[in-house]
Amino acid sequence: AALESGKFSSWGLGMLKIGDLASKTGLTAHTIRFYEKNGLINVSRRSAVGYRYYNDSDVRQAVFVRTARRIGFSIADVATLLSIRVDKRNHTCQDVTDITQRKLTDVDEKISELASMRKTLQILLDSCSGGPENASHCSIMEALDASNVATGRRRAT
Repeated sequence: AALESGKFSSWGLGMLKIGDLASKTGLTAHTIRFYEKNGLINVSRRSAVGYRYYNDSDVRQAVFVRTARRIGFSIADVATLLSIRVDKRNHTCQDVTDITQRKLTDVDEKISELASMRKTLQILLDSCSGGPENASHCSIMEALDASNVATGRRRAT
C-alpha cells in the first residue's frame, strides 16, 4: 500500500520509477516504454495508479537491450538474444554467433553501399566547378536528372 500510495521514494524499496530507470540506463522514458511495448523490457510492478516500478533485474535487462541496440541488433534480434539470455542451458554459443554473424554481414554490406555512394558523390563534386553561375547547366543536376548516377544501392527485385 505504501508503494502504491507513493509514500516511499522510488529508491527506498529498491524499486525504480521509469525516470530513475532512464537515468540509470541512459535510455529515455519514451524508449523504455517502446521497448516494453515490444516485449524487450518488463515492468516488475505497477502501482494502483499505473506507475511502473523496476527492480535490479529490470535494470540489467534494460542495459543489455540498450547495448545490443546500440551495436545494431534489430528488435527481433534482441528479443531472440533475450530469450537465449534467460535460457542459456537450452541454447548454444553458436546460436548467438549466428545472430552476430548475420548482423556483421549486414554491416559489411552497408559499409560497401556507403563506400559506393561516397565514390559517386565525389565523382559528382569533381565534375562540377561549383561556381557562382546559376544552376541551369550544373553537371550534378544534369546527372541527377538523367538518372545515370550510380547510388551504390541494390535494386529492388
